[in-house]
Amino acid sequence: MSGAMSGEHRIDIDALRVELESDAGIVRAIDGLRLTLQRGETFALVGESGCGKSMTALALMRLLPESGHVAAGSVRLDGEDLLDLPEAAMRGVRGGRIGMIFQEPATSLNPVMRVGDQIVEAIEAHTPLRGAEARAKALQWLERVGIPEPARRLDDYPFRMSGGQKQRVMIAIALAAEPDFLVADEPTTALDVTIQAQVLELLRDLQRERRMGLLLITHDLAVVAGMAQRVALMYAGQIVEVAGADEFFARPRHPYAQALLRALPRRSRHGQALQAIGGTVPALTQTFTGCRFAPRCEFAHEACVAAPPPLYAAGPMHEARCVLVPEGRASEPLPSLPAGSGATSPAATAASGPAATAAPGPAAGGPSAPLLAVEHLTVRFAVRGGALQRVRGHFDAVRDVSFSIGRGETLALVGESGCGKTTTGKAIVQLLRGLAEVQGRALLDGADLFALQGEALVAARRRVQFIFQDPFSSLNPRMRVAELLDEGLASLRPEFSPGQRRERIAELVQQVGLRPEALQRYPHEFSGGQRQRIAIARALAVQPELIVCDEPTSALDVSVQAQILNLLLELQQRLGVSYLFITHNIGVVEFLADRVAVMQAGRIVEHGDTAAVLERPAHAYTRELLEAVPRLELAP
Repeated sequence: MSGAMSGEHRIDIDALRVELESDAGIVRAIDGLRLTLQRGETFALVGESGCGKSMTALALMRLLPESGHVAAGSVRLDGEDLLDLPEAAMRGVRGGRIGMIFQEPATSLNPVMRVGDQIVEAIEAHTPLRGAEARAKALQWLERVGIPEPARRLDDYPFRMSGGQKQRVMIAIALAAEPDFLVADEPTTALDVTIQAQVLELLRDLQRERRMGLLLITHDLAVVAGMAQRVALMYAGQIVEVAGADEFFARPRHPYAQALLRALPRRSRHGQALQAIGGTVPALTQTFTGCRFAPRCEFAHEACVAAPPPLYAAGPMHEARCVLVPEGRASEPLPSLPAGSGATSPAATAASGPAATAAPGPAAGGPSAPLLAVEHLTVRFAVRGGALQRVRGHFDAVRDVSFSIGRGETLALVGESGCGKTTTGKAIVQLLRGLAEVQGRALLDGADLFALQGEALVAARRRVQFIFQDPFSSLNPRMRVAELLDEGLASLRPEFSPGQRRERIAELVQQVGLRPEALQRYPHEFSGGQRQRIAIARALAVQPELIVCDEPTSALDVSVQAQILNLLLELQQRLGVSYLFITHNIGVVEFLADRVAVMQAGRIVEHGDTAAVLERPAHAYTRELLEAVPRLELAP
């Protein structure tokens, strides 16, 4: 790739091609990828779920799944091809020279090892420290990544930690040996904004201290804008644009890059369908004869399908794989689509018409009884200790929380990881029975969910669904996607015939942006973002009235996030669906939420209309949260 910088310590990936065996044929997950990472720089790799970002990281670390192999190319660390090293030598490179933060900490951490022992294991494998010294170093790393009460949490098991806390432990393990390079695959996906800011600042500090090179794989463009010196955008296994970060955001040259920036949620688009990108990433089992983005591109013409375009020079240190910017042409931005005319997802298309652009909120006609009223909710967990795990005390994860949600309304619940947001949601949908003591009431149309049993509880589950934060652990790995979606329909919607269920499932897969062949695949065959779409489809399947959404877009790239937000908005406007939206993404809150409640240490400390809370926060904690939000300033 042109524009590679010279330097003594670097990683060079050259003409990399990775293939995976699948039932549908050979998947060409990466096709001719070239990039260079210098020590001391941050290189961001962005793109849609399934485009090859994570597979690039796994190939670099030689951690491809059994079905995959490197078909061509090289991965050189200071000139030495890592693909030629024996496995024993490669184990010294992993963690010692190149660390990796995996996308899903819940599946990367050993569930039967204490988190401190897992950090110590990495330290002892790659540094001279042993025993007490290694444990002291592990404690320092837990402190640096922002784990509260690190001395106590050192002996906890992963299941006792929230999703964000597990992500921080994973980061501590990756950094424990202070490697020269770090591959970070969605390192801040599960983190709230304050911890995200701490982690990003930690990564910046390590770069200054050790000149660490960072390959940052993320879908959060605001994080990219604040962290990266260079950006490469991937699509369908190829890099389609690479540039300096400032240049990329100011003057994107590829139509895909421009479409991504238009798809970002922002306050000015509140209640309006986002300009999502129509269609899906093409199947990588096919042989491409032209531009891979052409079927989804607003500017496609004959030349786009005649031959695969190379990377053309679009300016100094700037390349784009598009025939509209051939080498030597003046580097002018491509024409922007007028507001409202962008390509849309199937969900947004279905939502076209007057109802699709109406602002969300409670049904017209004045105040009415809320759909859900939570009154004085307290959730208490037993604290156990000792060899026999006797109860040593109690911990109130949620403390005297009250709020209501009207029909067709969205209440966003925000706050730091571990503050009680997810526990609140799980308590409402009755997922903590037998696990915790739940006090207070959750009234669904006046009926207390906490008192329901038998058929009454089943009927309530039809009306209230939950989208889990970690899609991998919430999907049965032994069931195909069609079976996962049919399971809920068959048990909670018995009035649907098998044919009606099949039609509903086919519609759902299209709405969440997956191809029909996904129905016959298993969860492990998908990327993290694709699994999240399956989890969202499962929650939507039974047509609930209220959905508790626990970070539903945290694992989604920008274009798919726009599809899902458009779908949620359309369902709300057409059917009056209500949402309790648990998130740390303030941009999504600005776009979707009518009201926002801010939680700290199990309590709601501020609650009000979204605009009022975000523009004029009254509580110091809310101001602290908003100050930590990474911002990407774009034209309305």
